[in-house]
Amino acid sequence: MSSRLNFGEKSYNPDVLSCLANLSNDEVFTPPQLANRVLDLLPEEIWTDSSVTFLDPFTKTGVFLREITRRLLIGLEPEFPDLQERINHILNYQVWGIAITELTALLSRRTLYCSKKANGKYSIDSLFDDPDGHIRYKAIEHTWDGKNCVYCGAAKQQYDRSSELESYTYEFIHTFHPERIFNNMQFDVIVGNPPYQLSDGGFGKSAAPIYQKFVEQAEKMNPRYISMIIPSRWFGGGKGLNEFRANMLADKRLRRIVDFENANECFPGVDLAGGVCYFLWDRDNPGQCAVTSVINGEKYRSVRDLDEFSIFVRNSRAVPIIRKVLAKHEPTMNTQVSSRKPFGLATNVRPRQKGDIILYWQNGEGKFPSTEVTNGREWIKKYKVICAKTAYDHAGSPDKNGMRKVFTKINILQPNVVCTETYLVAGAFDTEEEALHLKEYMETRFFRFLVSQFMVSQDITKDRFAFVPIQDCKEEWTDEKLYEKYGITQEEQDFIASCIRPMNGANNA
Repeated sequence: MSSRLNFGEKSYNPDVLSCLANLSNDEVFTPPQLANRVLDLLPEEIWTDSSVTFLDPFTKTGVFLREITRRLLIGLEPEFPDLQERINHILNYQVWGIAITELTALLSRRTLYCSKKANGKYSIDSLFDDPDGHIRYKAIEHTWDGKNCVYCGAAKQQYDRSSELESYTYEFIHTFHPERIFNNMQFDVIVGNPPYQLSDGGFGKSAAPIYQKFVEQAEKMNPRYISMIIPSRWFGGGKGLNEFRANMLADKRLRRIVDFENANECFPGVDLAGGVCYFLWDRDNPGQCAVTSVINGEKYRSVRDLDEFSIFVRNSRAVPIIRKVLAKHEPTMNTQVSSRKPFGLATNVRPRQKGDIILYWQNGEGKFPSTEVTNGREWIKKYKVICAKTAYDHAGSPDKNGMRKVFTKINILQPNVVCTETYLVAGAFDTEEEALHLKEYMETRFFRFLVSQFMVSQDITKDRFAFVPIQDCKEEWTDEKLYEKYGITQEEQDFIASCIRPMNGANNA
């Protein structure tokens, strides 16, 4: 009986689900405190509505289902004064889940029903005659189309394995008709923390994002609300995420985003490159999105159209600065910076014993034949400003003080010197003076701040320069001169200084 009484209390101490919260970066378990912050995005009135239905389609520990039930137990007390009647109504008519493995099905049932069998002796529900209750798990297989699964994109080489091994065939996304899983039942709220990625069989530990497929499946079911925790890397697009990003940014039903630049502030002890966010999708109330940026414990809020820019600008304090810069309608550096392999030379290309030019690579330089240069031949005889294509900052994330350096190295290559794809060419000039002025411009906090708005990974590509205006490199450029040109206030300058570390000249140390 005590378990029934404790079920509705607000205090969970100790809570075994907190202990399970940090077991994997692919399938991150959700601490109860975080689950409640996600549920807080939902309108308060749903907790007093006995007709609202909830689905967690990728339950792991059952924490969302438990916290939903706890809130309903409080909100529905006036309608169902008897505790057992209230429990029976909630568990039989309002709360459903799909487990991602057989083990998490048992764990979720134990969390929600206080018994691994919904109809077991110790279950808090007295009506179920099915041991699964409303938490289902169905072992299914991938459907292969050549090398990949047609539903989730999993690599056949990686996941076509013995039934004794986990194949990560999540039921919710292994169908084109998710509504049929529960016989076309209409859910009002779909909520949870989906798996994040699957190995794609690429080099090393290459993995492809998968969380976007869960969001898209949830939208197919057309609930009133969707609220999920997902990695923030979708803000910048990239591997398998470009279409998802475009659709999300254009979707006016996306009404709330809470974004953590450092995932540790959301999931203590979990390293997720690019950070993590949770959101509220509201079917019936489209409009602008309220964005909360959480940086070093501080919260910054703005209400805006997510598709105002080509990417989602994470930090609300950066938005007015970017608006001022783009208002001048100047050409931007992404039209000037080279694509990868600026000279057609891969990272593993090395100097030769003979050659008429010099090859600059990450560990030095040496002779190289110009006949092997297949791209950028027009730049060979010019002064070239290069930067490393890998950011200085770990996985594109700021340091523990919330600051970035952005570039690992910025250098000037003399005429008749080329480089491997370790570097991008940011500009090429007839005079060394112009090259020096571009290098100095790139070292300013202003320049690196604008690049950093695109940084959700460690890769630097030409699109990362889309907010940076091209300047006349016959002139010198300093932060002070740039701030005056674009009307950057002292408060905004202080904000930039709080985000971007200084660079120390020639070696960019």
